[in-house]
Amino acid sequence: MFDWNIIRLNELMIVLYALSVFLYFIDFLHHNRKANKIAFWLLSIVWVLQSFFLFSQMAQTGRFPVLNVAEGLYFYAWVLVTLSLVINRLLRVDFIVFFTNVIGFIIMAIRTFAPSEAVSTEVSSRLISELLLIHITMAILSYGAFSLSFVFSILYLIQHNLLKKKKWGKRLHRIQDLAKLDYMTYVLNMIGVPILLLALILGMIWAYLKVPNLNWYDAKVIGSFSVLGIYSFYLYARVVKEWQWKRIAFLNVASFLVLLINFFLFGSLSNFH
Repeated sequence: MFDWNIIRLNELMIVLYALSVFLYFIDFLHHNRKANKIAFWLLSIVWVLQSFFLFSQMAQTGRFPVLNVAEGLYFYAWVLVTLSLVINRLLRVDFIVFFTNVIGFIIMAIRTFAPSEAVSTEVSSRLISELLLIHITMAILSYGAFSLSFVFSILYLIQHNLLKKKKWGKRLHRIQDLAKLDYMTYVLNMIGVPILLLALILGMIWAYLKVPNLNWYDAKVIGSFSVLGIYSFYLYARVVKEWQWKRIAFLNVASFLVLLINFFLFGSLSNFH
């Protein structure tokens, strides 16, 4: 029971870590200081839990816990979190903190869902099953965000067409103004991209642990990363290139078509998904 409670606490760390990475991503895109502050405190909680487990293991074994792969991964993740917290407080280099914690999250996920030999086969199997469940749930949540952003883009294009043709009817007034439609599309994609990224990270870990002779050129793998790539390009075009209005709306519609192709076509062609 004690070991299972420890595992649950480790899973809680993964959830808090994922939320922290998500909020750092929001700050990375939008310079949102509130999101940065919340992400910092979530990361601080992760560090406290990590430190507790690390020093508990030292007290239990009477040595520094780095003598096997599992211990080494845990200490590596702890070092990354520690350095990112120090950088965030002393240097305020937020982008470095964000990218460092993406790496740290991957390490922690591998460490948590690829248990050491001391964990029973039954517990290990349950963890891997839960990993798949989390992966699927997060992927579907991201697809939901992308679907709503597609709807906002369609409404944007309809509204743009009505304004261009000067059709001042009731339909025009029932649809939100163009700026708000464009902004909501951006916000939903800004939410969907980091959730999909985290889902794919967990999915790769699950596939590595569970699928023998995994073909990384599988249609579903390529399709999923294509979806992540085109929506990431949307954010790049919106934030860096400053694409706006009709041009960015058409890009978002095209991105959703890629998502549909991946979901319906590539899913049926996949050998394991």
